[in-house]
Amino acid sequence: MQLEKQFLEIKILIQQSKNKALKSVNTILVDLYWEVGEYVSKKIVSSEWGKSIVKKLSEYIQKSEPEIKGFSYQNIWRMKQFYEYYEKFPKLSPLVREITWTNNMLILSKSKKRK
Repeated sequence: MQLEKQFLEIKILIQQSKNKALKSVNTILVDLYWEVGEYVSKKIVSSEWGKSIVKKLSEYIQKSEPEIKGFSYQNIWRMKQFYEYYEKFPKLSPLVREITWTNNMLILSKSKKRK
């Protein structure tokens, strides 16, 4: 019984480390999505890019990096919207990196419905 309790303690440590790793990965991904959204937004604002270029970007990423998921035309457009929405709230922008991409998309969709 004592040995099983000790094993359980190690199992809990492993699970806690896995959770920390997943949280770190999520934060890094949301940072990436912010940076891509910022880049795309600035290109569009400066009239260098339009929707067709964003579509070409998506196709380029999918063709050159087929194992990378999450860069469909629609998702890149969401990254742009994500950046544009939260850039207006500088105090919130560090916090949005702490929640998942899915939760951020839920927040954005609810904010659009209120407008």
